[in-house]
Amino acid sequence: MKLIKRWLHALYVRISIVFMKLLPDKTPVTFTGPDSSHVLCQSIGQSGVDRILVVTDGMLLEIGLVGPILAKLRSAGVECSVYSGVEPDPTFNHVEAGLALYNEEGCDSVLAIGGGSSMDAAKVIAAAAANPGPIRKLEGMMKLKNMPVPLYAIPTTAGTGSEVTVAAVISEADTHAKCFFIDPKLLPRMAALDPNLMKGLPKPITAATGMDALTHAIESYLSLTHTPTTEAYAEIAVRLVFQNLPRAYGDGDDQEAREAMALASFYGGLAFTRTGVGYVHAIAHTFGAYYGTPHGLANAIVLPHVLEFSADAAIERLAKLGRLVGSGGTTPTEQAEGFVAAVRILMEKVGIDGQLPALQVEDIPGIAKQALDEAFLNYPVPRFMQQGECEVLLRRLLVA
Repeated sequence: MKLIKRWLHALYVRISIVFMKLLPDKTPVTFTGPDSSHVLCQSIGQSGVDRILVVTDGMLLEIGLVGPILAKLRSAGVECSVYSGVEPDPTFNHVEAGLALYNEEGCDSVLAIGGGSSMDAAKVIAAAAANPGPIRKLEGMMKLKNMPVPLYAIPTTAGTGSEVTVAAVISEADTHAKCFFIDPKLLPRMAALDPNLMKGLPKPITAATGMDALTHAIESYLSLTHTPTTEAYAEIAVRLVFQNLPRAYGDGDDQEAREAMALASFYGGLAFTRTGVGYVHAIAHTFGAYYGTPHGLANAIVLPHVLEFSADAAIERLAKLGRLVGSGGTTPTEQAEGFVAAVRILMEKVGIDGQLPALQVEDIPGIAKQALDEAFLNYPVPRFMQQGECEVLLRRLLVA
């Protein structure tokens, strides 16, 4: 059985390489810099939108971040309806509630304001609005018959890169199992990377989302489906994170660092949307399902351990990243080890200790199985991981 799974995974990788080359190379029209969200609002008004559904979360609405954007939209001639019920790891219930409001209010487009959860919910709402029927029928690869209604994005965290990806993740409300929607049609039409909206992020969120952006770039770089283009995007993202995440963490009002981190997230998204991710994400998703661990934090905790597991198969790629960040060493092995060490040092600088107190010994076999099932025919990883190997990795995360 183990040999069969390895063979199937190798076949999947070969198919993925061909498939990724066939994906259209598109990016949304993107506005960057302070107050770029206001420019986006003007462009939405100029595009003929009458009433837009703003998809966000209650906290952003409460702290007043959404209000000025709504005012800019209205001054541009766009009426607004607001769905603020999105929560971390959005479920089908959130999507259905947002879609119901979209239909009740007679909306003709969707704007996501927030982090990855708002982006994911907005993408599926926009898709479902143009593809009538059960939302679950849209789950999977290339299931959209019709283009979603016009979709726009304003990220308020620098991590997910969802504004430039062709995927969305929605959870089952009861089991918290992740359901993936993957289709080039999910790409937003326009996006704004506005550092002014990210200045108020608390330090833990700055750290976790920044490590999420780094993980996207690294896993894309190590993916067997990488291309020269995705490699260039990933290298930009890695360099930006190492140079700017400690600055943004240390001074949340550092506008230059915030803008650089928004760009790091953007380039990381451009990279992984064409290559997929890997075991870091598979395990992190499972931590979210079991314990509600924030996704970026879960990625950070797992990242160095998966890099060590993958090192033998990806030594040259890790060595290139080591040279990129100046981690030292003269041989590929030393440079690769230096890069993993640099990741750990970066985590320390932003207050992430790499432990998961919630992890329970009795959960480890189930976590490993769920993570490996997700990764099996989804992620073109450089080294195939078995159940026992995943359990050994997870045991290293137990708090002594």
